Amino acid sequence: MPATLPIGTVVESGDIAELNAQRFNRHTFWCGQSGSGKTYALGVVLEQVLAHTSLPLVILDPNADFVRLGEVRPEAASTGTAAALAGRDIRVLRPGDRDDSLRVRFSALPFPIKAALLRLDPLDDRAEYNALLHLQERYPINDERSIVERLRESGDPVHHALAERVENLALDDWGLWAGERAAATEIIETRPDATVLDLGGFRYAEEPLVVALSVLDDLWTRREQRRPVLIVIDEAHNLCSPDLDSPLGRAVREQIIRIAAEGRKYGLWLLLSTQRPSKVHQGIISQCDNLALMKMTSPIDLAELASIFGFVPESSSSRRCSRRAWHCSRAGSSEPRRSCRWATASPSRAAATWACRCGEHTHPVRARGERGRRDPAHGGIPCAAGRAR
Repeated sequence: MPATLPIGTVVESGDIAELNAQRFNRHTFWCGQSGSGKTYALGVVLEQVLAHTSLPLVILDPNADFVRLGEVRPEAASTGTAAALAGRDIRVLRPGDRDDSLRVRFSALPFPIKAALLRLDPLDDRAEYNALLHLQERYPINDERSIVERLRESGDPVHHALAERVENLALDDWGLWAGERAAATEIIETRPDATVLDLGGFRYAEEPLVVALSVLDDLWTRREQRRPVLIVIDEAHNLCSPDLDSPLGRAVREQIIRIAAEGRKYGLWLLLSTQRPSKVHQGIISQCDNLALMKMTSPIDLAELASIFGFVPESSSSRRCSRRAWHCSRAGSSEPRRSCRWATASPSRAAATWACRCGEHTHPVRARGERGRRDPAHGGIPCAAGRAR
């Protein structure tokens, strides 16, 4: 049976609040205004998923909030969750010049991404566009020398123009390119328990977009493998905004829309976290069945949620909400689910064996209403004692 994930305490009753791990086979929208405890609570949930399931996590982390995922406070070191986290393979990839740095392999990027990077129009820049189109035929994928160096070796004036474009856009100066080191997509393909991509700290604003696009595109390309993964996008309004107007920004948003619309059956499940729901494209929010809502007072944001999910509790704006006071509701439901058990999800075509860490699904898991009983095989604890902060 799938693990239950203890995430805190129900404010009204003091009972343990739990989530059913298997309900992550639907897209989830996680929101709350600044100061509501949204990021802390998300960290609690991710720790529990990591500790008690075998569902891999890929976390796009723009503010380095999850780079310490898996670290444990000294006073919590003896808990079951702490012991479980200690055995997990957690990769944290950051910008910089080191072996575990966050890298992208330019030669492995799909052609549309390369064209967007170079700001090439197929008609206005047709000569350079065509040269880029055939560049891979000339230089094999394992040739990781500077692209400018390769282009200048050619006597073709179009290749020289393409090299000048790369230099003018400073693409060759980006610290993002993998060279002989492993790219983020190659690390994710090895299936660690969690891969945290620290998108902050890049020198150029476009670099985080290229990382996100390369990872999302690679996961989508491999979708037919049907290997479940939870894709966590923090501050989702940065990547999912309908107002993104750059070629790279639009490409990232459209890839997320595609995964939201079609990814669930392949085991590509989104968890989107934001403080501004109205800044997230409706084509993405509308595909989310799970809603985690913390304190939110913006009428625009509340109206946006109500128009999509059909219900937003008045208490979201009328009462003070602490980091343990939050609601989970079902799309179209008329009542908030204060127990924090999420809505029943229909089965995905991807196998659900990830929902239990034991791998055999034979350990009894506490049934609804059985307070105080806990199966040690799933390492249940009353709250997120393992949070490092």
